[in-house]
Amino acid sequence: MTHFVTGSAGFIGSSVAQRLLQLGHDVVGVDNLNSYYDVRLKEARLARLKQFPGFTDVRLNIEDRTEIDNLFKTYRPKTVVHLAAQAGVRYSLEAPEAYIDSNIVGLGNILEGCRHTGCQHLLFASSSSVYGLNTKVPFSVDDPVDHPISIYAASKRAGELLVHSYSHLFNIPSTCMRFFTVYGPWGRPDMALFLFTKAILDGKPIKIFNHGKMQRAFTYIDDVVECVLRLIDHAPGKMAGGGPSSPATSPGAPFRVLNIGSQDSVPLMRYIELIEQALGRTAQKEYMPMQAGDVEASWPDVSALKALIDWAPTTTVDDGIQRFIAWYRDHYAVG
Repeated sequence: MTHFVTGSAGFIGSSVAQRLLQLGHDVVGVDNLNSYYDVRLKEARLARLKQFPGFTDVRLNIEDRTEIDNLFKTYRPKTVVHLAAQAGVRYSLEAPEAYIDSNIVGLGNILEGCRHTGCQHLLFASSSSVYGLNTKVPFSVDDPVDHPISIYAASKRAGELLVHSYSHLFNIPSTCMRFFTVYGPWGRPDMALFLFTKAILDGKPIKIFNHGKMQRAFTYIDDVVECVLRLIDHAPGKMAGGGPSSPATSPGAPFRVLNIGSQDSVPLMRYIELIEQALGRTAQKEYMPMQAGDVEASWPDVSALKALIDWAPTTTVDDGIQRFIAWYRDHYAVG
């Protein structure tokens, strides 16, 4: 079976593609290798995938409608794991147009490709950021998500609505995956674990927002990949459950929304303490106010995920941070 994985040079995309290839599947990876962060890291991720004969490396912008149309017509994938997106909550305040182009226009092109070539399951990467100003925790997929507080979050919520519309109108089985703070080896340099590790090793202060009064459901990359691979074989059908009162499912479309995240929400200061322990160094700490677009806490209800695939993320942050630090030291050859 041929799978499309968009964002194949990205953190989650390259990890999902690698597991599919290890299992003997053919993967068409789509990425434009933009310069949002170090392209050398993206190229290193792709180098892992190019070792497999079943990998096809395609370089293009998902915003290019003609190229995406031609790609779908050429390969006619049965499964599309759509992970390509402009990431980052804070950067969305600086370059909102990048989020509209990639996360909305690009998604529209992917949906058109699925519509016209018989995709049997679209898996769309959404985000826990869509919960916005919600204060009830843990966040449930049945909670309303009408008040995003960043352009990134708004683009992901808009994406969910587009996916539902296409699922309903054109019978495209679709799963929206709300990821919660994914971390681990080969991670993004703009995320906390990477930033903190680099700064501590360089002897520079780390910036701690909201004066450290934050907590996150830090979710290890291998757990995320396991969830995605299990979900591939669980395409939703019409009348999948729920009903008009449930935002997570649709009475007339093969559509669902799922939280994918750790069941433990860890205080930020504990997270930093574990990084310090793993590095054997103490961080210089610079306490900052809350940044625009951030939320104080994230914590998922994963009961729907567990009911569907009989599994949920299990890796502790203690183990996950240790594995990341070991990878970081090796990849960047630092002590």
